[in-house]
Amino acid sequence: MRRTIFEDEHKWFRETVRTFVEREIHPVRERIRQQRLIERRIWHRAGAAGFLGLGVPAEHGGSGTADFRFNAVLGEELARAGMAYASSFGIHTDVVAPYLVESTTPAQRERWLPRFCTGELITAIAMTEPEAGSDLRALRTSARRDGSAWVLNGSKTFITNGYSADLVVVAARTDAQSGQTGITLFGVETGSAGFTRGRKLSKTGQHEADTAELFLEDVWLTDEDRIGELNGGFKLMVQRLTQERLSAAVANLAHATVALEQTLVYARERKAFGRPIGTFQNSRFELAAMTTEIDVTQAYIDRCVQAHVDGELTGVDAAKAKWWSAEIQNRVLDRCVQLFGGYGYMEEYDVARAWADARVTKIWAGSNEIMKEIIGRSLGLGDPAPAPAAEGHRPAPRTGLAGEKAINQRNEGCRDSI
Repeated sequence: MRRTIFEDEHKWFRETVRTFVEREIHPVRERIRQQRLIERRIWHRAGAAGFLGLGVPAEHGGSGTADFRFNAVLGEELARAGMAYASSFGIHTDVVAPYLVESTTPAQRERWLPRFCTGELITAIAMTEPEAGSDLRALRTSARRDGSAWVLNGSKTFITNGYSADLVVVAARTDAQSGQTGITLFGVETGSAGFTRGRKLSKTGQHEADTAELFLEDVWLTDEDRIGELNGGFKLMVQRLTQERLSAAVANLAHATVALEQTLVYARERKAFGRPIGTFQNSRFELAAMTTEIDVTQAYIDRCVQAHVDGELTGVDAAKAKWWSAEIQNRVLDRCVQLFGGYGYMEEYDVARAWADARVTKIWAGSNEIMKEIIGRSLGLGDPAPAPAAEGHRPAPRTGLAGEKAINQRNEGCRDSI
């Protein structure tokens, strides 16, 4: 089905990104996979091409456009090269960028954004902790006042770009008595005294992305390092999760789409019992089902992208996109592996790598169970309500914007970094 959300300028941008992937990533894919780290040279080339400054004002070295369709094109093309590329660069451009553009002071923007756009300043966001994954309200990393300074202590885990990042947006508890409202965000430059990285984590998939543990031991910062208002971190994180989940959905589906394309080629060429395996009824049915699932899901995600550009995308709709795209991605990839047979289980085949890479998408950016919880609560199906004040009185369902605001307070802060 023809997609209608992109205009000529987005199509031209796609060709630029595709050329970049072919020239800069494909020739060194195996080396990146072995070293488990996207080379800084590639970050610099991406910056020079203008990919890292999407959404950043021109005066700070960015593109000066807030059109998320460009982000979507970048995410799709990177996901086609490998899910890890979309996640690593997406953390930088789609997740961290809004914090640095919208929640910083003029001095902070001048300090960080020019290097952010060139790739000299690689970024990460550190929310997840060893004992606080989906529930951000349980985080233990603390920031205590000491005169005019802040002293941070704690640890983070599953942090994408954590091993290579130069700047990490860290969520820390600044008021131990205030629950979710006692969280503040800080920009921690990784050369700071007391900041250390743990090992580069060994993952089941997405080997190209560096994922690390981070440790903060008496890291001294000032208010010039604080991002946003004091104790306003949880609210900021809730506001940003909608775009993060949409970004994940875009990449999920593009990743599954390229695997399906490869499987169609294989089904036409691979022979069994004297004829191509794609000519057998079961193969045709499976490929027909996958093609339909991809197309239907693409239509919904495209609608979400357009809604986000128009400022109308809700957290509930983003949760639907994230959950469903991850389900379809994993469903499609599992069947692609099955159609490849034994070869589908060999790491030398892209479909095998894609299958392993995809499994985490049902966990990060809020697990799929959390996504369904958010959607369910939007239907007025939350925890049992208090007894009605008068006989026959029933509380109104929590739907629409009012209901979503209530949902946000309880569930939208659920996220796993990775």
